[in-house]
Amino acid sequence: MSDSSSQFEKHITVTNNDQLAVDLLAIETGLSKQQIKIVMQKGAVWVTRGKKTQRLRRAKKTLHSGETIHLYYDSHVLEKKPEEPQLIMDLGQYSVWNKPYGMLSQGSKWGDHCTITRWAEQHLTPQRSSFVVHRLDRAANGLIMIAHEKRAAAALSDLFQKRKIDKRYRIWVHGQFDKHATVDNPTRRESDIDGRHAVSHFTLVEYDEDYDRSLLDVEIETGRKHQIRRHSAELGFPVVGDRLHGLEGDKEDLQLTAYFLKFDCPFSHQQRQFNLLPET
Repeated sequence: MSDSSSQFEKHITVTNNDQLAVDLLAIETGLSKQQIKIVMQKGAVWVTRGKKTQRLRRAKKTLHSGETIHLYYDSHVLEKKPEEPQLIMDLGQYSVWNKPYGMLSQGSKWGDHCTITRWAEQHLTPQRSSFVVHRLDRAANGLIMIAHEKRAAAALSDLFQKRKIDKRYRIWVHGQFDKHATVDNPTRRESDIDGRHAVSHFTLVEYDEDYDRSLLDVEIETGRKHQIRRHSAELGFPVVGDRLHGLEGDKEDLQLTAYFLKFDCPFSHQQRQFNLLPET
């Protein structure tokens, strides 16, 4: 990209039929056609037809009068390169991945090339669409499921909403933790997150005296934004590497891993279990 600090957006109403998207964008933005193609492939170009707006990736897509084309250019976003995730299992209707630190669960208007969903679309064989089932923080790593059919996305999301999926996490926190703790106070609702009740259970696995850190196993009954990180900090044991709720100046990567998933598959009706920890 031409300018490492450049950010702008452009919204163009199409006035002529049969104009190519790449030609119109090159004229209106001053970017080269090659730059436009890269931006489109990275998910930063959208088209509005009537009430529907969706990503536009085909440079030679023919536009029609009355449509609106949107370009969201942010060189900082576009220049990012995601670390490769690990495919754990491809089950056709959905797949399970080990998402690395820094990879997103979902994209934005500025692009989606650093998301696990886009990676799955580009690297699975046969190629399929991808849909978000549940989210894992950008700064976290570990197991995440991606659906490849809308009905699969709905069925798997329903399992999460009805708490029919056993999901567990490991975190390193600062300090010497007690053996067990639960964040849940339904009367005073101190455990609420953004007005929604949230429950987390923490269990000590080991204590590292040299670094004054504790490794905790975490089970959550709900799935609120940053739930584990916020509840751990409330207990006085911030997660190592947490830039939002942790210790000031903590420079490490976030030490939070989603290591375990167990559920009854809504399609095969078999129990599925995935565990990133080595068997003992």
